[in-house]
This record gives sequence, structure tokens and C-alpha cells, in this order.
Amino acid sequence: MTNIYFIRHAEPDYNNHNDRLRELSQKGLKDREQVTKYLEDKHIDIILSSPYKRAIDTVQSFADQKSMEIEIIEDFRERKVDSGWIEDFSEFCRKQWEDFNYKRSDGETLAEVQKRNIRALNNVLEKYENKNIVIGTHGTALSTILNYFDNSFGYEEFNKIKGLMPWIVKMVFEGTELVSYETIDVLALPYGARLAEP
Repeated sequence: MTNIYFIRHAEPDYNNHNDRLRELSQKGLKDREQVTKYLEDKHIDIILSSPYKRAIDTVQSFADQKSMEIEIIEDFRERKVDSGWIEDFSEFCRKQWEDFNYKRSDGETLAEVQKRNIRALNNVLEKYENKNIVIGTHGTALSTILNYFDNSFGYEEFNKIKGLMPWIVKMVFEGTELVSYETIDVLALPYGARLAEP
């Protein structure tokens, strides 16, 4: 069995409009310690991440604690929305979830995001079979992965997790077949708590 812990990044600093370089807010830096505590006893073998700073920074504290390197996987990056800043982001998201082929002129469709994230995931599953893996990721990218395996995960489900940062999804695979998954609202756990394995 391969256990993958997808870690949706902690709260970013929205004053930085550069998607790739957007750092964590002060709250995000504090909240990532909950991720570190949660992962402590999970016997993690590999740490991977999107190339975006907020995703890397969310798992960096855990990597430092374990003296592990973070391997960057470009295809786990977040969806490209557009070259400019979108004011009505909720409406844009709703349109994308209603039509997986909808995009702004210089952005990506959810279908494109899903395709490259699943390609990256399958590569990881083949390369690191039977390992315990952390992947630093993003809300939309992770939601398209969930939708791929469970098509009942749509806009309403995405809307519910929109504000959950950080947020964890544990997926268990046999080869490239998903066996089970669970979602963990890590900030709702008592500090330093342990969840029972499913």
C-alpha cells in the first residue's frame, strides 16, 4: 500500500499577487506547525511539493524537523487563473466547476489542471510504490484530484473547503488504484493530537 498525504497549504499573504512567490501569512506560518505535529508519527519516506512558495513553506517545517529534502514536482502546481488579478474569484470558480473546459484567455481549464496533476500522481505512485509520501499542494489542484477519483466532489464540496488552510487529504493506493481516502481538518485537532489510522 502507498499512503499519500496531500497537504493543502496554510494561509498565504494575499497582498502578494505573484502566484508562484506568494508566501505564507503570519497565521499561515503558525498554522503549519499543526501539519508538522500531525505528520510526526506517520513514518514519512518522501516529501514532494508544488513549486509554489506557499506549498513548499507549509511542509518545510516538517522537512526541517526530519532533516529531509523536498522534491519539487512542477505538475503539482496550482491552476493558472490568468495573467491578471481576478476580483470576483468566487464567480470565476463557479464557472470553472460548471464547465471543466472554461478558462480565461491566459489561464487553464480544470480539465487541464486535473490531467497534469493526475499524470504527476501516477508517476509518483509508480516511482515510490509502498512508501509514505507527503505532497505539498493547493486547494483547486487537490480538488481536481479528488474529483477524478470521486466525481461527486464538485463545486459545493470545493466551496466547503475553500477556507480550510491547511487541509489534509490522506489517500491509500494499491498500485495506481485508490483504495480509500479521508479528509482531515488539521486545525480542528487539539494541538499535537494523533488521529487513529483508518
